[in-house]
Amino acid sequence: MAKWKYTKYPGVRYREHPTRKHGVQFDKYFSIRYTLDGKRHEEALGWASEGWSPQSAAEELARLKKAQRTGEGALTLAERREMENVRRAEDIKLKKEQEIASTTFNIIWEKYFLNSQHEKAYKSWDTERHLYKKWIQPFIGEVFFTKVTAFHLEKIKKEMRDASLSPRSIGYALSVVRQVFCYASDHGIFEGVDPVSLVKMPHYDNRRIRFLTHSEAEILLDVLCFSSQNTHDIALIALHCGPRAGEIFSLTWQDIDFSQGLVTFRDTKNKYVRHIPITKRVRKMLERRSDDRSSALVFPDRNGGRRKKVSKAFERTIKELGWNKGIDDPRQKVVFHTLRHTCASWLVMAGVPLYTVKEYLGHKQISQTERYAHLAPDSLKQATEALNKINSHKSEPGISGKAKTVVGLKKGEV
Repeated sequence: MAKWKYTKYPGVRYREHPTRKHGVQFDKYFSIRYTLDGKRHEEALGWASEGWSPQSAAEELARLKKAQRTGEGALTLAERREMENVRRAEDIKLKKEQEIASTTFNIIWEKYFLNSQHEKAYKSWDTERHLYKKWIQPFIGEVFFTKVTAFHLEKIKKEMRDASLSPRSIGYALSVVRQVFCYASDHGIFEGVDPVSLVKMPHYDNRRIRFLTHSEAEILLDVLCFSSQNTHDIALIALHCGPRAGEIFSLTWQDIDFSQGLVTFRDTKNKYVRHIPITKRVRKMLERRSDDRSSALVFPDRNGGRRKKVSKAFERTIKELGWNKGIDDPRQKVVFHTLRHTCASWLVMAGVPLYTVKEYLGHKQISQTERYAHLAPDSLKQATEALNKINSHKSEPGISGKAKTVVGLKKGEV
């Protein structure tokens, strides 16, 4: 390493670069030396090629010494840099706050929605778009993002309630607003309290009650087979393997393992991969479809691409069968998701443990599967009988079968 050389300015020295030149001379690296609180300090400044000279280094040293005498300003270069970094960060923060203060909810929504289209299934983001245009945008679309309050959201709740929308739909709309605020927070756009957290969410239980009996399922499949073979095949795998519609639409032939008798669901709602054994009927159906592999997808749309939603043939078939006639409770209506619910119900009724059903369906929490517990065959009765059997050889605790001596309490004792 090159040796340090001193300048005519006290406390300023430099060393030369071994090869690089600045002008006709070798480039020089300057530093300053000073005493602070009885200790020697040396701090680097930079190269002559960066604009430093003996004179500018001396002026920098003079500024530090003045600060040490007066107590005003940074006492070291490191302290000054830290102060500049803090000031710069505060300036950036202030600029962001000013930008967001003049940004409407609409602008942030557009950014969120673009991301939602890439991250979520078609049905999810399409529902969000509908809710936004119909119920959210008219009330807060042009409101500055930081000015959206619980008052605005309560107004949305009231309007939706007055329009006789279900608590689930109202909750969904508020959830969309919350997700927009979460997006803004995660991307450093917004810092503050999410106004949705200050609003009481409507309570609702959207757990499906209706499931198909085995005979109903066969009727449905027979009618679908006649009206739409594709819809029949999709319904069959939903009934026998319990996937969501989106998981079925994403299946490729690489996900089908005929040798092991497994189907792999990859693009799942919870991002977990599931390997599910296929039944004989599902296997036969897949083998039939495998004869035509014009698309990598198992159930492509007419153009060979990924389906976005269940065919209307399913809805028409349910209407023809009259299963939803006169039913107002959406939990009792037969929809495509009813087939997944039916699969779970059949498994539990057959005595399959709830944890196994959880893994089969891809539930994230066991609490989601516990809704089927009441369908387990005499589960509580079996548990009681098991306890009776375990304890049948034991007598009541503390009693040996012989007469026990009872020790009485004297009057006044407790």
